[in-house]
This record gives sequence, C-alpha cells and structure tokens, in this order.
Amino acid sequence: MSVRMVDVSSKPEVFREAVAEGFIKLKKETVRLVREGLVEKGDVLTVSSVAALLAVKKTPELLPLTHNIPITHVSTSYEVLDDGVKVTVVVRTTAKTGAEMEALAGVMSALLNIWDMVKKYEKDENGQYPETVISNVRVVRKTKET
Repeated sequence: MSVRMVDVSSKPEVFREAVAEGFIKLKKETVRLVREGLVEKGDVLTVSSVAALLAVKKTPELLPLTHNIPITHVSTSYEVLDDGVKVTVVVRTTAKTGAEMEALAGVMSALLNIWDMVKKYEKDENGQYPETVISNVRVVRKTKET
C-alpha cells in the first residue's frame, strides 16, 4: 500500500471558495449563557472564530495529504438557536486545489472550541455529556472560477 499527495502541478491557479457548516446541540441554559455573554471562560463566539481561523491555516498539519494552499479569506458566522449553535465557515483561495478541507477543519475547530468553553454547563451529575452533540458537519458549497 502506498500513500501520496495528488500531483496538482499541471493545474492552473484559480479562485476557489468553500463553505462548510456544522451544529452543536446544547442545553437551553447553556445557549442562554452564550447569548448573554455569561460563559465563565469568556466570549465563546469570538474565541471560536479565532480557533476556526487557526484550524483553516493549519489544515495541512492536521490532514497530511492536503496541499498547503494560500488562504486569502476566512470568515466564521454563527446562528445561535434555541437548542444549540450553527457554525458556518467560508474559505477563499487562489490555488490549484480547493479549500473544502480547510473549511471543514475550521467548522470542526469552532465546534470543539464551543464545547470546550461550555462543558462546565453541559455536564450532568456524573460528569457526562448526555445532551451535547456535534452533528451535520458538511460542505454546503464549493465554487471554482476558471
């Protein structure tokens, strides 16, 4: 068995955009704390945006067969719902390959950061997380201009 990075040498550099999203289910009380900025560790959404940005930039370190691409834009947005938080990450590049993995890595990092920052409120009396779930992580859209 062999492992190799795909050779993209002959492909042209073009504008590409990838949009990914995911959801973390939280207790209603935890959602209230996030909305009101009362989480003990700080501003959950701001720190999660920084976590997403770092993950996008470090994707080749996390996924060994991805290419190191020039990231030209990253944005993270949130929809705080009654039962959790939906995260959307947009990544743009001008490269020979797409940015889907970068967008997905950004979403996962933001979701994991949310979990880390609110875990105190999500634990039950046994220290477990019976209601906290990360789900629906997916690529919503990718575009390429030729």
